[in-house]
Amino acid sequence: MNWTDLKITVSTKDAETAEAIAQMAVPYGIYIEDYSDMLELVPQIAHIDLIDEDLLARSRTEAILHLYLPPEENPAEASAFLTHRLEAEGIPYRIETDQTLAEEDWANAWKRFYHPTHLGKRLVVCPSWEEYTPAPEELVMTLDPGMAFGSGTHHTTRLCCELLEQLPVEHMRILDMGTGSGILSIAALMLGAQEAVGVDIDKVAVRTAAENAEVNGFGPDRFTAVTADLIHQPLEEELTRGGFDIVLANIVADVIIALAPAIYHHLKPGGHLVASGIILPRKEEVIAALESEGMVITEEKEQDGWCALLMQKN
Repeated sequence: MNWTDLKITVSTKDAETAEAIAQMAVPYGIYIEDYSDMLELVPQIAHIDLIDEDLLARSRTEAILHLYLPPEENPAEASAFLTHRLEAEGIPYRIETDQTLAEEDWANAWKRFYHPTHLGKRLVVCPSWEEYTPAPEELVMTLDPGMAFGSGTHHTTRLCCELLEQLPVEHMRILDMGTGSGILSIAALMLGAQEAVGVDIDKVAVRTAAENAEVNGFGPDRFTAVTADLIHQPLEEELTRGGFDIVLANIVADVIIALAPAIYHHLKPGGHLVASGIILPRKEEVIAALESEGMVITEEKEQDGWCALLMQKN
């Protein structure tokens, strides 16, 4: 069954009124694109990988309302009603009628924002519905955006992977704090890590991370997902077994600062930390907190207002 996508473009300041008018015309199947406050909200999101580069490039001054009309509805009638009401309210607008789309395409429309993404020189993340032919040296993980955050599209994940690729990862034990989708653990395992433990306070993330690792060929013998709050409680000894060679923490500044004692505690002497999700104004504060625990900074990377740190346990 095919539906029609009727698109109305208005100024973001008129979006709320336009939405109310659209609801009168089509009280179902409305989807709104409004990115006016995206940049303000990004620093508040704990796992920022959901923010796609294409979305960051969208207009901050215009909103697009998509009205999905079933086959029995006449798009011309809906367009005439909308035109009349919008003009009566004095709202400037543009109306376009897109080609018809199948009903099942509603659930899949968001997929156009996700494509194979290079996370470093070797690492590539690819959604399951895309095809990608890797170069000989490339390592491709299959990962779909879902209920747990972390699809690899944001700078912070790329910065983490770039630093991770520089480390001697082979045969190492990895602790992934705030594992989300498990993307960094999977990346480390693909680079040759012996095993990884992914920790998150979100049970959905823990389950999803384990499922994603399994899809990429890493079962419980290589990847363990655990629900825990490492700020207040260290991992059990049966999981730490003397500590980890590398700790990964792609979270946010406040959480990394709070985790600083746990990071030091769980690292082996000489072990490395890759920390990201840090906005530049908080960088020095994060470094100071980690240095106060005995960590030494060895490298930092910055991109578009974000930074990642490579540190070592003294």
